[in-house]
Amino acid sequence: MCKAPRPGRTKTRLAATIGREAAAALSACFLKDVAAAIGAMPKYLGRHGYGVYAPAGAEKELRQLLPPEFDLLLQVDCEFGNVLHSATRDLLTLGHDCVILVNSDSPTLPTTLLVDAVEALRAPGDRMVLGPAIDGGYYLVGLKHAHRHLFTGIPWSTNAVAQRTLDRSVEIGLEAVVLPEWYDIDDAETLAILRDELAARPTRFTGGGSAVSTRAYFSAVAAAQ
Repeated sequence: MCKAPRPGRTKTRLAATIGREAAAALSACFLKDVAAAIGAMPKYLGRHGYGVYAPAGAEKELRQLLPPEFDLLLQVDCEFGNVLHSATRDLLTLGHDCVILVNSDSPTLPTTLLVDAVEALRAPGDRMVLGPAIDGGYYLVGLKHAHRHLFTGIPWSTNAVAQRTLDRSVEIGLEAVVLPEWYDIDDAETLAILRDELAARPTRFTGGGSAVSTRAYFSAVAAAQ
């Protein structure tokens, strides 16, 4: 799930701390690193990467950031729940047996969590897989069927998103598999967590991905100072 990383249009909360240009540059790095985590999934899983994106017209920018084997899927709607539901529906319609929607703001997201999600979905029976984030949202949602109710009446951009989504699964009798918590970078606090993780300082998150592009960005900024 991604937006074209444009100054002033992406990572606005983070931009308030580090500036619009830096926030857009980091957003591009995050996108590359999340795509790399998806691409690192074992081939036996039959995984296929997509950039589910907005706005229309951003194709050239995203082609430069995503691996060449990724496809693009435009999803434009003013309501985020509609975007998630339609992306799930459209990807399943393409013939995939399950779909995992991943945010593009978790550059150290471990590939092992993505593998766990796919394996859980491919077990017999219908279910949802949810990866809760520390801010109360989620970094990943996986489905075998496009259950519209899971995306209905959710207070997006609040700390109740993950819990409300789990509540929705209970309401329709859908099994929910909850993955270990991870984090996405939206503000100064989560940026500090990322810096600590990349520096191997004591942190609540260990075993994360290499985040090659994000590391390179921080190294370049440090060298320029």
